[in-house]
Amino acid sequence: MELKTKLRRSSATASATKQIREYAEKNNSYRISTHEKVCAERMKTLFKAIDEMRVDIKNLHSDMNKGKGVISFLIIVGGLVGATISFFKWNG
Repeated sequence: MELKTKLRRSSATASATKQIREYAEKNNSYRISTHEKVCAERMKTLFKAIDEMRVDIKNLHSDMNKGKGVISFLIIVGGLVGATISFFKWNG
């Protein structure tokens, strides 16, 4: 009698264990797919942010080059003005 009871209990626990495993696998697959969706959205956001930063960096480079040109122009004009002033002052 005890043997039949043990067999019934073991088969019942095996069935319950199988159901738990199946539920856990389904739950894990759902969690993984949800996680993949979240990660995909994050990656899209990161790529978009990186592209915007590239555009900003290009704009900064062009602004710096313009600034360098303006500074060199001012130095040349200042040199010419200084040379002209010194020529007329010391000519005398």
